Amino acid sequence: MAKLIIVSNRLPVKLQEKDGKLKYSPSEGGLATGLGSIYKKKDNLWIGWPGMVIEDEQKQKTVIEEIRKDNMYPVFLTENEVKEFYEGFSNETLWPTFHYFSQYAIYEQDLWDTYVEVNQKYCDEILKHASPNDTIWVHDYQLLLLPSMLREKLPDATIGFFQHIPFPSYEVFRLLPWRKEILEGMLGADLVGFHTYDDMRHFLSSVNRLIGYGGMHGWINTGTRSLLVDSFPMGIDYEKYSEVAASEKVLKLEEQYRKNVGTENIIISIDRLDYSKGIPQRLQAFEMFLERYPEFHGKVTLVMLVVPSRDAVEKYKELKEEVDELVGRINGKYSDINWNPIQYFYRSLPLEVLSAFYRMANVALVTPMRDGMNLVCKEYVASKLDQKGVLILSEMAGASKELSDALLINPNDINKMVEALHEALTMPEEEQKMHMAVMQDTLKRYNIHHWVSLFMDRLSYVKIKQMSLETSYLDEATFQEMSDSYELASSRLIFLEYDGALTNYKAKPLMARPDEDLLELLENLSANPKNRVVIISSREKANMEDWLGHLNLDIVAEHGVWLKQRGAGWKTMMSLMDDWKSDIRLILELYVDRTPGSFIEEKEYSLVWHYRRVETGLGELRARELVNHLNFLATNSNLQVLDGQMAVEIKAQEVNKGKATSHWLNMYPHEFVLAVGDDWGDEEIFKAMPRNAYTIKTGNAYSIAKYHLDGPGEVREMLAKLIKQESREMPPNAKMTG
Repeated sequence: MAKLIIVSNRLPVKLQEKDGKLKYSPSEGGLATGLGSIYKKKDNLWIGWPGMVIEDEQKQKTVIEEIRKDNMYPVFLTENEVKEFYEGFSNETLWPTFHYFSQYAIYEQDLWDTYVEVNQKYCDEILKHASPNDTIWVHDYQLLLLPSMLREKLPDATIGFFQHIPFPSYEVFRLLPWRKEILEGMLGADLVGFHTYDDMRHFLSSVNRLIGYGGMHGWINTGTRSLLVDSFPMGIDYEKYSEVAASEKVLKLEEQYRKNVGTENIIISIDRLDYSKGIPQRLQAFEMFLERYPEFHGKVTLVMLVVPSRDAVEKYKELKEEVDELVGRINGKYSDINWNPIQYFYRSLPLEVLSAFYRMANVALVTPMRDGMNLVCKEYVASKLDQKGVLILSEMAGASKELSDALLINPNDINKMVEALHEALTMPEEEQKMHMAVMQDTLKRYNIHHWVSLFMDRLSYVKIKQMSLETSYLDEATFQEMSDSYELASSRLIFLEYDGALTNYKAKPLMARPDEDLLELLENLSANPKNRVVIISSREKANMEDWLGHLNLDIVAEHGVWLKQRGAGWKTMMSLMDDWKSDIRLILELYVDRTPGSFIEEKEYSLVWHYRRVETGLGELRARELVNHLNFLATNSNLQVLDGQMAVEIKAQEVNKGKATSHWLNMYPHEFVLAVGDDWGDEEIFKAMPRNAYTIKTGNAYSIAKYHLDGPGEVREMLAKLIKQESREMPPNAKMTG
């Protein structure tokens, strides 16, 4: 039976050793809650690090046995691996870069090497339990390389990846020396998920500009596979937080804390110690608020909870000192015998205490400089059962895309934060309730269980879509079936793409002139009176006339602008404008100036920028830039950009090969139809074909074609066999004439 394997850096269990004995307690994180109902079912499994270094083999066996009862399996890491993989590369290279603090990032080859080794270690452990039909869901930035490692060993497995932190813009991401390897690692997944559309957009941009894979509606085609990139905002267990907030214990704690704090207005701030959370800026805003609005002295308290995190690391140690100093200074400046403006706690607190804090707070101040989602703001909203309270939320948190009824602020704008505090503390109760009700309705619907279900459903959809795009190799048995159908038919339509299907691409377009073998093959194929052969090309009609005009066949040139039927002249199916070409030509000339070896090919209704002769790497880089540039210009125009084989073409939107081939399908009878193409532009041809047609793509890229062959050589061989097989069965005195 196929199973689900969840993989994350940490297991949803806290493992501690006391008096030589191992103690286990479940984790209370949002992910553990959301996936708890899934990984404990049947043979499903959660694989990850148990949270402490265990080197003793006997203890390792004990841990494996104990946690296996709860469908978990450990990956044991050494002290050095924890230091270099987790604390090092994950948290001192990836974390600051992905949160736009690249000035704090360190780039050390040794840390990267360990990161690769540990990702491989996770892969090896997974392979002990995984089978080809399993679904594997990998989580977060510590395991960015794992999807492609798994794909290599389990090519048919269903692999999902979700990143819980932001994905930075291309300009920031490209600072990483190992940027391509990271992207290629993530692209091993079938579905790559992020919290927000912005993160998804940044990822697609980086893939396009650094690796060269274009994306359409979130789909990326790598040449051999297609995968989907999408956004899935993560929710919380709404019922859990609202039930805890309504419990007797929390109500008593709230009453006690209100008395202890002693002010009518309470602002809550809860964060892990991290420079991405904007804690110093928040304190500065609160100080400025007290200075600007002295009427609130003695009437408002900021309850600030900072959860310890990596305070042995120098940057975090400095941050802790800065926070301590700010709290001390503000309390020293404004406090009196009855009032401390800030109640500061540097520790972890249990859920019931947090819930009491949420309940008693008039305002939640959640202002990270950058955050993938931020669940604190959602927990606050879920805990406000009386619907009184105001959420001040940073625009830089992923949650701001859902909680638009919060007071949204730019965390770098201290003045705006001060004014938001004043607005929140003076907001009428009716208005508070109105906004809170809207946010609660959102969180109830889009809870953690909805998030899990949505991701898994989307992953299943992607796999079905991939299977529909898979092509089978045209083997001998299939060829024989096609050959039999060919022989029985009295009328045949044969559509053949010229470049990439009948002949290989050349460094210069004019070097692709047909050789004698190809001319003879086409002459024999088109000589049969039952056959109508249509050669399709994106080339200029003058080229195609020069090369193939003397043969007894039909030709489609320039993507379908020009059509030529045997024995007749060229005609066009539509009236097209080409007044756009002068502006686009200027842009292409700029790229020729910047890219030695590139050149422009001008057709009647399209322009092509070729980079086949450009230095490897530079051509791909310029092509990515040009495609982005042209797509931007084409957004509100009737133009289409085609990212082809070592060429970028821009043409009128109405022109496509599918419309041209439909012309023949409508005009001529056909008991047998064969279509051969090679790139994404030829998908339009395949779409136009009747259901019983034999559609073949050269290369093993995903396609709606039914079959594939490895290249023009195999296509020619297939056509030659069709001709030979039929001629063998013809009477000796039969003539093949056009």
